[in-house]
Amino acid sequence: MKRSRKTGRAGIASCMLVLSVAAIALFTGAAGPDSPRQRATAAAAKPWVDTRTGDRTAPVVYMTTDISPAGLEAVYLAMGRKLPGKVAVKLSTGEPGGHNFLSPDLIRDLVQSLNGTIVECNTAYGGRRANTILHKQVAIDHGFAAIAPVDIMDEDGSISPPFRKGKNIKQDFVGSHFSRYDSFLVLSHFKGHASGGFGGAFKNISIGIASASGKKWIHSAGASKTDFNAAFRTDQDRFLESMAEAGGAVMAKMGKNIVYISVMNNMSVDCDCDSDPEAPELADIGILASTDPVALDKACLDQVYAADPAGSAALRNRIASRNGYHTIEHAAALGLGSLQYQLVILE
Repeated sequence: MKRSRKTGRAGIASCMLVLSVAAIALFTGAAGPDSPRQRATAAAAKPWVDTRTGDRTAPVVYMTTDISPAGLEAVYLAMGRKLPGKVAVKLSTGEPGGHNFLSPDLIRDLVQSLNGTIVECNTAYGGRRANTILHKQVAIDHGFAAIAPVDIMDEDGSISPPFRKGKNIKQDFVGSHFSRYDSFLVLSHFKGHASGGFGGAFKNISIGIASASGKKWIHSAGASKTDFNAAFRTDQDRFLESMAEAGGAVMAKMGKNIVYISVMNNMSVDCDCDSDPEAPELADIGILASTDPVALDKACLDQVYAADPAGSAALRNRIASRNGYHTIEHAAALGLGSLQYQLVILE
C-alpha cells in the first residue's frame, strides 16, 4: 500500500559463532526513546515455549555479512530444511521508479537451484503493478523474468485460507495460484515501510501474498475487500495485527514447507512499493534466515538498533512512528513464532 513517506499513517563456512539470545536485551530495552516499547523487553525475557510443539529451544536465526549469491546460498543451506515439490519464491518485483529491490543477479543462483517460480500479487493501489499485464512487464523490466518463471498469483482471483485465532480477521485472501505450490521460499528485502514501519518476513507473507482485494482486507482490518479508502479509517494497531493474522493463515496452510530469508541492504525508510523512495542512509548489514518469521523479523530489527545511530536514525524513527514492532509482538502472542532466538553467524 502506497502512503506518503512524509505523512503516512501509518558449501557453508566451517566456522560458526553462536551469540547468546540474552544479547537481544541490548536492542529491545536499551536502545533509547525510539526503541521498541518497554513491554517488549519483558516479553523477550520469558522462557520460550513453542505452543505448537512444546519445544523450549529458541529458534535459530542464521546470519552472514556476505551479501552475495554464495552468502545467500549459505544461509539457505544452514537452515537444513529442503523445500519439497513445486517451489514458489515470494519476493517484491519493485515499483517502477524505485531501485532498492533485490537484484536478480543476487538471487538467481539460489532461485534456479530450487527450480523456483517467482511469485507476486497485484497491488491494491494505482501504479504499474496494479494489474497482471502491467505487473508481468515490470517483472521483465526489472530482470526477474530472465532468471525464472514469474507467476502473478491473483491473476485468476483469490482463495481464502482461514485463521480462526484472528482477533481482527478470521480469514485471509491470497492469490488463487497460491494452491499450485508445495513450498515457499519467502525472500524479503528488509527496509522501512510507510504504513507498517518496516517490511520484512511478515509483511511479505501477509500483504505480499494477499491478492489485491486481500491487501485491502488486511489494511482495513477486515472492514472491506473493495474500498481502498477504508484503510485510512482503520486503527493502526488493528492493521498491524491483521498483518500478523494474515501471515498466520499462510503459515497454517504451508506447515513446515516454508522458510524465510531477509536481505538487509539498500535499506531506505521507504518500501520497494514506492516509486520514489528516499535514498538509503543505513549501511548494508547482511543476510539473515530462519524457519521462524517472528524470530527473523526480530533479529533484523535488533540489527537496525545495533547499527550506527547516524545511519539508522531515519529507519528507527519510521519503525517507531508506525509502532511497527507490534506486528511481531502480536504474531508471537498468537503462537506464530518467538521473540527470542539464537543468532548463528556464518563465517
